[in-house]
Amino acid sequence: MRRKIMVVLLIILLLLPAGKAFALEAPTVTARAAIVLDQKTGRILFSKNAYERLPMASTTKIMTAILAIESGKLQDTVTVSEYAALVEGSSIDLEAGETKTLEELLYGLILRSGNDAAVAIAEYLGGSVENFSQLMTQRARRLGAVNTKFMNPHGLDHEEHYTTAYDLALIASHAMSLPKFREIAATLETKISWTGRPYDRVLRNQNKLLTMYDGAEGIKTGWTTPAGRCFVGAASRDGWRLISVVLNAPQMWEDTVKLLDFGFNNYTWETVIAKGQQVKTVAVDKGKMEKVALAAAEEIGLPLKENEREFLRYKFEGPSEVRAPITKGQQLGILRVYFGSECVAQTPLVAAEDVEKLNLWQRIIRFLQNLF
Repeated sequence: MRRKIMVVLLIILLLLPAGKAFALEAPTVTARAAIVLDQKTGRILFSKNAYERLPMASTTKIMTAILAIESGKLQDTVTVSEYAALVEGSSIDLEAGETKTLEELLYGLILRSGNDAAVAIAEYLGGSVENFSQLMTQRARRLGAVNTKFMNPHGLDHEEHYTTAYDLALIASHAMSLPKFREIAATLETKISWTGRPYDRVLRNQNKLLTMYDGAEGIKTGWTTPAGRCFVGAASRDGWRLISVVLNAPQMWEDTVKLLDFGFNNYTWETVIAKGQQVKTVAVDKGKMEKVALAAAEEIGLPLKENEREFLRYKFEGPSEVRAPITKGQQLGILRVYFGSECVAQTPLVAAEDVEKLNLWQRIIRFLQNLF
């Protein structure tokens, strides 16, 4: 019986197309909420309770870092307050009156999850923890994270401090678009100054994914008793980046690997519209050319399962006729790509060439030609 089963399996393997890997089933994860999505387009590849509001612990610090980087003040000197030095939880042992650059505090924030670094950043940029927390929430809203509210910059428990796996993935996607954030999140070890000491602080990254997963790039761990184990991860392969989030995940590393494996093994990144590709023509009024070609201003790529490409739909939004003169590169419409009823990508459409306006004599000749 066993020999027959082995023969059948061997036949199936031989019949599989060359180069095709087995598609994974939807992952079973221990997390209360989880998601994995494409960083560039936001396409969700897998989710579980992704819109449930939950505490986020120290993954909060992703937004703290975003505001610090976007402030453009990384070389500013910050004086640590007594309040920041005495904040509870994980720390980098900052002392009241100690001075640090904002960049040094960022390394302490992301690598060692320093709550003291988070408060020092918040007080410097926002004037107070309360004001900075409001700025965090406002920034989250602008990123589309409408079910997220911050009450502090570090993630210590507060009943009004919450997010969702989906929102946190949006926030992390933006963070990973910032070169400085990517640099810090991928740093395994660094040193920062220690005022009054003859030696520096050594900061080692707590993110085990960096050394256990091919292509891992970051980004942030978190834990409190109410939140459980939380982790936001990122990994890239062949220039394609996935973002994963697990909240209240007893096996957060194993869950994260399953999510990323599911994405990379079941989807491939495909360019569906090339930059500069001519996709449509529109009529030109009073132009030396009667039509002008429209080209994609940007490349459109998507993570797609096998055979999904044939289900994509393309919709042009713009005028059916444009008036000369037209300049090459002038935006004349938008091309949207739909998967089912969902718009999954879009690009501006621009004129592929210049079109000069007809003078009066040329317009008369054109009129007579059309008339006869």
